[in-house]
Amino acid sequence: MSSQNIYILSIESSCDDTSAAILCNDKVLSNVVATQKIHEEYGGVVPELASRAHQQNIVPVVHQALKKANVTKDQLHAVAFTLGPGLMGSLLVGTSFAKSLAYGLNIPLIDVNHMQAHILAHFITEDGYKKPEFPFLAMTISGGHTQIVKVTSYFNMEVIGETIDDAVGEAYDKSGKILGLGYPAGPEIDKRAQLGNPKAFKFTKPKVEGLNFSFSGFKTAVLYFIQREVKENPNFIAENLNDICASIQYTIIGILMDKLKLAAKQTGIKHIAIGGGVSANSGIRKALKDGEQKFGWTTYIPKFEYTTDNAGMIGIVGYLKYLESDFAKQDVMASSRLKI
Repeated sequence: MSSQNIYILSIESSCDDTSAAILCNDKVLSNVVATQKIHEEYGGVVPELASRAHQQNIVPVVHQALKKANVTKDQLHAVAFTLGPGLMGSLLVGTSFAKSLAYGLNIPLIDVNHMQAHILAHFITEDGYKKPEFPFLAMTISGGHTQIVKVTSYFNMEVIGETIDDAVGEAYDKSGKILGLGYPAGPEIDKRAQLGNPKAFKFTKPKVEGLNFSFSGFKTAVLYFIQREVKENPNFIAENLNDICASIQYTIIGILMDKLKLAAKQTGIKHIAIGGGVSANSGIRKALKDGEQKFGWTTYIPKFEYTTDNAGMIGIVGYLKYLESDFAKQDVMASSRLKI
């Protein structure tokens, strides 16, 4: 590792959060996130509104990140940014800002894959946090993604399982919508699940070959179940909400853990890490911890602030790429469907 202190400004704008962070080597000095509340009214992210909000937020967020870190822009060694995947309009705001800033300061520009960043967030140095050992399995679970990735080194990653339709976060949000919960519904379902009986109602798990996932059938099963029960008893949701949430969460966690157990068995890897917004879920965290006792796993669960979309995770990838002099050219283009 470099003996000199490397300061990196990183920018994340892949969806509906505008974030900027300052890192000194592998330590986060500031990690500022501006969340867009406007989408709650629509029950989902509206791309056009998201990119407009990024344009309003990006300058104040970067300014605040520098101020909080007590770093001036003249001290920066590089600017890292999310290249993709994500919403095109949102990515373009971060990309063009990062390009202009790096060009103006005459410092390197570093493009970062958002999905790699969720995984490499585990390598941010934090007091009391143990970093994963290679090789490890990373399960990345969010509103847009559900993947199991075999990680052999920082930039040697192979997707060995992924969703063939909807992401797990979408399953939470759609189930919440059916139940009349607000957006995003994941945290609310998680909270209520802790008060309910997880075996009150049974939902079948989709049968999908190998390590891939499917959540579209599960969403439909929840919809039909609720419609059927409400027809019989109009107050069914209100009377059973905690039990319904607990049963939904129990099934979703079962689907994720079954595939993770299979992946660990097939690869022989017992180091398991999670990342992405849904990894903030208390039920998933508990199931993973239980895996340590049951299967002899060593598990790695990131701090809450590094689970959702944030620039800290973009910054750590930026730092690791900086050490390799892996820089982007000024004509680099954002990509909404970037693969690992």
